Amino acid sequence: MKQLYINGQWLDGAAISTTRNPSDRSDVIDDYAVAGAMQVEMALEAARAASENWRHSGVQQRADALEKIGAEISERKTELGTLLAREEGKTLPEAIGEVGRAAAIFKFFAQEALRIRGDKLASVRPGIEVDVTREPVGVVGIIAPWNFPIAIPAWKVAPALAYGNCVLLKPAELVPGCSWAMAEIISRAGLPEGVFNLLTGPGRVVGEAMVNDRRVDAISFTGSVSTGSRVLAACAARRAKVQLEMGGKNPLVVLADADLDTAVNAAIQGSFFSTGQRCTASSRLIVDENIHAAFVAAMIARLKQLKVGHALQAGIDIGPVVDQSQLDQDLRYLQIAKDEGARLAFGGERLQRETDGYFLNPALFVDCDPAMQHTREEIFGPVASVIPAKNYEHALQLANDTEFGLTAGICTTSLKYATHFKRHARAGMVMVNVPTAGVDYHVPFGGSKGSSYGAREQGSAAVEFFTTMKTSYTGC
Repeated sequence: MKQLYINGQWLDGAAISTTRNPSDRSDVIDDYAVAGAMQVEMALEAARAASENWRHSGVQQRADALEKIGAEISERKTELGTLLAREEGKTLPEAIGEVGRAAAIFKFFAQEALRIRGDKLASVRPGIEVDVTREPVGVVGIIAPWNFPIAIPAWKVAPALAYGNCVLLKPAELVPGCSWAMAEIISRAGLPEGVFNLLTGPGRVVGEAMVNDRRVDAISFTGSVSTGSRVLAACAARRAKVQLEMGGKNPLVVLADADLDTAVNAAIQGSFFSTGQRCTASSRLIVDENIHAAFVAAMIARLKQLKVGHALQAGIDIGPVVDQSQLDQDLRYLQIAKDEGARLAFGGERLQRETDGYFLNPALFVDCDPAMQHTREEIFGPVASVIPAKNYEHALQLANDTEFGLTAGICTTSLKYATHFKRHARAGMVMVNVPTAGVDYHVPFGGSKGSSYGAREQGSAAVEFFTTMKTSYTGC
């Protein structure tokens, strides 16, 4: 059984949960300790007690620890990628790639720890100096989702530690294994006791305590809109710092002048890879009506070539849906789309394979209206809807007609339209001739409107959330 990590010790929890492989339900991954109220209290006390010394620790100590963590994750990327593929259902190449990204994130923030900048300013008053510095927030609660079980914990934990914060990490109940493996590596990196703590368990116990306890100075959350809204309300009530990454209903605009192969590749990868279980997935394909038929035909031809199956099997393009609940949600939205009058042009059926897994053929709908429920709500599965547009102006209007604003993409050979779209798409990230899903680890990540709240994640922008600013005056 994999235990909790609290105050530098591996401890049992209040209960045990068992995880299984979504590609093969007979494959038991492991048993994991489940934190109860007592273990959460221990972790809160440990993090708070360690906070004062860690906030004043040397930046070289932090950099060395993060570099060591990143190096070991990188060395073990095939092993950890195999665990990720078994646990979450990403294909093995995608899973290994995600582990490599987690390693790169730790190494990046190892260097950022050495680059914490400030300002020295002249005062308007003679004989006074002004210093502007950044300090750690304190204790940070991290609530991670299941769809990127090592990359997202990494891009929250690494900057938190780099900037001198203590961490309470709660991974998603579906995928504790990758966070446990990362915690085991962190436990040997030389951090003081209490600086990093792993609490596997349900949101109603672990998450609620972290969000509502005044010993936690900040919460970084990635998950659903409904849960994120509750986190925001709770943090606002006690004036805790909060960072939210939530849903997306991302558009990919395909103009008549687009290179068709480029557009289809962007749509296939953005909509269906990782089983469509990405907040950056392009679930709304907004296509100029002049090439609508050609685009749909090309999409169907490509979809017929994709192989759906066991995530560890060679040559597989799309793995299983993560669990029964998510599969049920996908199937429910497929029926909603049909009932609304959309036409299922390809896929959408439950697939049977040699193993008992949650396999779903990727679905492509046409004859879609932008007002339909399935084109407005996030499905979080391998489902894409094609919406016709009269021209570029109409396509841009459709792209922006959503409560979300995480990513937006366009496929075009026109510099004029590409430039205009980058300026006018109301999204935090804009892609031109590349998939909407897939971002670099060293640049800011985040959206607008209902997708995100608070400071950006990743890259040098992470300093905004994980530090506070102090202005000091000194008389000379």
